[in-house]
Amino acid sequence: MITCFIRYQIDPTKKAAFEEYARNWGQAIPRCGADLIGYFAPHEGSTTLAYGVYSLENLAAYEAYRARLAADPLGRENYAFAMKEKFILQEDRTFLKLASVPHGTTKGRCL
Repeated sequence: MITCFIRYQIDPTKKAAFEEYARNWGQAIPRCGADLIGYFAPHEGSTTLAYGVYSLENLAAYEAYRARLAADPLGRENYAFAMKEKFILQEDRTFLKLASVPHGTTKGRCL
């Protein structure tokens, strides 16, 4: 399993547009085959950083997912919305794999 972390630099005056964009991905991403963890908009601190996080089996699954997303009507509409409104100033993707046992499990725990 790999997790894609998308780091966005957004125009702080267009936070509402980014939130609409995020809600649209909330529908399209799961429908196209990724396990959406969520989209995160600025709240406190930085007014320009936002994130999207989802998981897939591997990079091959990611490529197939991206093709489905590009063909999805809401996916195409959302890409066009972002281009038209220009609220995303920069977008970076990083793929990570889990390197530790999730918090709260008892496996390997000191008692």
